[in-house]
Amino acid sequence: MGQIIAELSGELVTLFISILSALPAIIGYVAVILLFMLIVKVIRQRMQPAHDYTSLKTVTFGDESTVVSDKAASIISVILIFVIWGAFTGTSWLPRLMHAPGPFLGEASFTYTVEAEDGTRDDATVKLVVHEAGNVPEGLEVAPGDGTAKDDVLAVQAYRSKLLRWDANDEVTRKDGAKVVAIDGRAIDRDTDVDTGFARVALTDKGTLNIEPGKGWQMENIWLPAPDSVWSRLISVSRDGYQNVTLAEHLSYSLFRVIVGFILGALVGIPMGYAMGLSNWFRGWFDPIVEFMRPVPPLALIPLVIIWAGIGEQGKIILIFLAALWIMAIAARSGVSGVAISKVHAAYSLGASKGQIMRHVIVPNSLPEIFTGARVAMGVCWGTVVAAELVAAEKGVGKMIVAASKFQDTDIVLMGIILIGIIGFGIDVLMRMGERWLVPWKGRV
Repeated sequence: MGQIIAELSGELVTLFISILSALPAIIGYVAVILLFMLIVKVIRQRMQPAHDYTSLKTVTFGDESTVVSDKAASIISVILIFVIWGAFTGTSWLPRLMHAPGPFLGEASFTYTVEAEDGTRDDATVKLVVHEAGNVPEGLEVAPGDGTAKDDVLAVQAYRSKLLRWDANDEVTRKDGAKVVAIDGRAIDRDTDVDTGFARVALTDKGTLNIEPGKGWQMENIWLPAPDSVWSRLISVSRDGYQNVTLAEHLSYSLFRVIVGFILGALVGIPMGYAMGLSNWFRGWFDPIVEFMRPVPPLALIPLVIIWAGIGEQGKIILIFLAALWIMAIAARSGVSGVAISKVHAAYSLGASKGQIMRHVIVPNSLPEIFTGARVAMGVCWGTVVAAELVAAEKGVGKMIVAASKFQDTDIVLMGIILIGIIGFGIDVLMRMGERWLVPWKGRV
């Protein structure tokens, strides 16, 4: 037990250090948000000065209608994300002036000092050629020069490091007791590295030199592709497909699974929630089941569903059904339980029957809560289907992502993630529109 506590404490310390290291970036991002908010506010005041009572309107807590998304903030937020993304990936969509410092590319040289076993020293020059991936220079040669230490040439790919066996062409080698003691006149040993300005040079345990060119602030394409690279890959996959499956097929299969599973979950979950909200017996019957299954993540059920229903469409739809079922049941139960009892009493006093109360009081007043649960359930279902496709599927967005990750096609992985987010956002927008159309009284009664 003590060992577990110690390990968890170490993890907490590591997490705290990571949060502290990210704090400047978070503070900078918040500062940018406040700066743009101030700029937009000043521009609006100058373009449309208001001096009537509406200019004094403030947010009323508890009144949802007073807080709406600022379109300018949304547009600036999206643009800023793409600018940051492009700046740290060196995209061609931005002028070079807006690019973050990139990796060192080109030719440079440094001098290393070799000390022989008898204490004599000699200098040699290393010509370093840093090239982009897939653009390896050929025919690199350099005159060895005079002295016991000979000049060398080394080609290194950007974002990579490479070992230099400096004594491969020297007259006195490591076997003779020779060693490198300085880089550009600065002392070096196994515990002390030397920064030449364009590369970091370190001495390995075996006495060779490990040369790591400067990486700058930009991300390597394999870690984070540029926006234009992802866009071009989207165009090619849309036109030619990926692994003999078109992008439309991948998306349609995922959407089909989500829609069918969500509808089945709603058809079962909403009546169950109504029963739990209206009857003590049904609430006592279903409440332990719902509260037990609610915290269980749908992904934990994947192995069991595969055993029961296999890796075909039935298994995935069952998994999505289970993901939506409990959310919709809880939303419907909460909607029924939240109906003001005064409205029910008013309906009874007017002579309404139980059926009329159900139709004209319970259902209309519970629909806003049900739509909120439906939006949450749809998001969970969309994430669940992608995860299910990661495990076992032949077609689908998740399948495309996991296949691309095996070949390190990061641009396709990122493209799939962006499509998932866009489609999920589009589904949420459609559900909001449906809610405004079907439940126009939300927030008014």
